[in-house]
Amino acid sequence: MSTLPKEKQYHSKIITYSIASFTLFLTIAMIQYPKETFDSAIIGLNLWWNVVFPSLLPFFILSEILMGIGVVHALGILLEPLMRPIFNVPGIGAFALSMGLASGYPMDAVITCKFRKDNLCSKVEAERLLAFTNTADPLFMFGAVAVGMFALPELGATLAIAHYLASLLVGLIYRFYGRNRDQYSLDNEIIESKNIFIRAFQELYKSRKKDNRSFSALLGDSIKSSMNTILLIGGFIIVFSVFLRILSTVGVTTYLDSFFSLLLDVIGISTNLAQSLSVGLFEIDLGTLAASQAIAPLNDKVAIASAIIAWSGLCVHGQVASIVIEAGINMMPYMLARLLHSLLAAILTLLFLGPWQSVMHLFTLPVMTNDTSSIFFCFNRLAQTFNQLILVLFILLSISLIIHLTKKIYLYTKR
Repeated sequence: MSTLPKEKQYHSKIITYSIASFTLFLTIAMIQYPKETFDSAIIGLNLWWNVVFPSLLPFFILSEILMGIGVVHALGILLEPLMRPIFNVPGIGAFALSMGLASGYPMDAVITCKFRKDNLCSKVEAERLLAFTNTADPLFMFGAVAVGMFALPELGATLAIAHYLASLLVGLIYRFYGRNRDQYSLDNEIIESKNIFIRAFQELYKSRKKDNRSFSALLGDSIKSSMNTILLIGGFIIVFSVFLRILSTVGVTTYLDSFFSLLLDVIGISTNLAQSLSVGLFEIDLGTLAASQAIAPLNDKVAIASAIIAWSGLCVHGQVASIVIEAGINMMPYMLARLLHSLLAAILTLLFLGPWQSVMHLFTLPVMTNDTSSIFFCFNRLAQTFNQLILVLFILLSISLIIHLTKKIYLYTKR
């Protein structure tokens, strides 16, 4: 028993010294390479200001308002018949799923953290939810990747379907995660006699009364909270942009290239894509761009790009960690889920690039301009993201209500 505290103290010292050494190394490298540091910081700032800020801030504010006025709680009642039996999470989890599908990283983390802090889900349910709702938005895959990077619009459907199908498969797998810690049991579920719509409206009113803030106070709090989150995300984007450039400049990434080259050689994929995996390990946009520009077979390039999109990069993981840590959510299940999502997405992409490719081009989305400086870019992106959110919620609600009605009819016929 006496050795356990010493072991913990030893590990704590190792972590402290490692962080201090690495931070010192980065500081010296930034001083030695000021131009590279400045240029990469500008690139990260432009990405945040032109794309991330206008794309995510309105939805951060919207999600806060919808939770404050009780709409999310009502949706939880309506979507419980779908989310609970399939993914073993509360019905409100569908809101995080919908917002993640519509607006991309790290929208789901913000909402899941809010759910946990408001005790709308347990810790294990939050970890399950975070595992499969962390997805890229379709505009990124259809527009930026398929059109902007690969110049092949027909690849958009392949990437998107593989990405979202792999995410749902992760959700199905993770429904068994932490079952010994479940506070909810399907066996003990009480079937309400009231109509599901009546219960939803009652829950909306109850939640609104419990919040008890005026709309002006709710709007102000939502803007302040959302601005703090969006500034945090911007800081991570800039830091990781600088971090990646420094690692590349001093030659650290060459060791990663060698590792990924061996790995790709074992699984039979072109080793020319090793560099894209090294970059994609840290940042999703630069990683997918490197994959599209590599000299390799198209199928290999698209599969690796799909894997990088599903992994999403340490930059996104850092954003997620900074958001959910205050809610006490464990990051390890999330990281393992990202690896699983990455593997499944790459495999599905290779399958869809086979005989099913002729069907994939039927699934299309309007492609946005790549000119992010255009005054219409933000409005177009917001409009399309909002339309996607409404469509996803409508589909989920329809499926949930069909399941609920089927269950009711089955129970009625058994009497």
